[in-house]
Amino acid sequence: MESGAVTARTSTESARDIPEATVARLPVYLRALITLAEAGTTTCSSEELARAAGVNSAKLRKDLSYLGSYGTRGVGYDVNYLRYQIAREIGVTQDWPVVIVGIGNLGHALANYSGFRSRGFRVVALLDADPERQDEVVAGVDVRPFDDLEAIVGEQGVAIGVIATPAAAAQAVADRMVAAGITSILNFAPTVLAVGEGIDVRKVDLSIELQILAYHEQRKAAHDEEAS
Repeated sequence: MESGAVTARTSTESARDIPEATVARLPVYLRALITLAEAGTTTCSSEELARAAGVNSAKLRKDLSYLGSYGTRGVGYDVNYLRYQIAREIGVTQDWPVVIVGIGNLGHALANYSGFRSRGFRVVALLDADPERQDEVVAGVDVRPFDDLEAIVGEQGVAIGVIATPAAAAQAVADRMVAAGITSILNFAPTVLAVGEGIDVRKVDLSIELQILAYHEQRKAAHDEEAS
């Protein structure tokens, strides 16, 4: 089963039975806390954090209640402490090895994305089936043959794979990833993947996101015409 843009898991819930919608917002809170910390903020109220994260404060307090009681009445949240607790809850206090398959334009962009390392992810391998790609070095990582997948997963203990291939190749790539031992897949290919139980898939379809924005632009234009 493949999740959409707002579903954080496809199999079991977390050990604390945190709702799916809350899990999906935790990375947003973490990003907001990182921004606050970088700006020198040491404590913040729920209203300030909610504003930074783009949610209402009641929803934020409800979400954080699933993690435990980390706020102090009249003082607010210790930014660095809450940042660590959320990072620990979503599993990014450790270093996760990641493999990217498909080193076209999108694969290059993903390999060069500095946010992976700063958020707890380390790209250990770039793989492509095209022999012409295999002489490349992207962001300091050699592009290797796709047939090296199984060896790399075994050597590096990779649990997370990223698919940036054309749609026609994505299912075969996913099948090889799962067979090799990868249990979480981030899919950028414009297709729905069929995977077994216990495999988490996140789908990122940029064209769909743009179409959603186009819908809202159309609605705003129609509203403006009615108002004029």
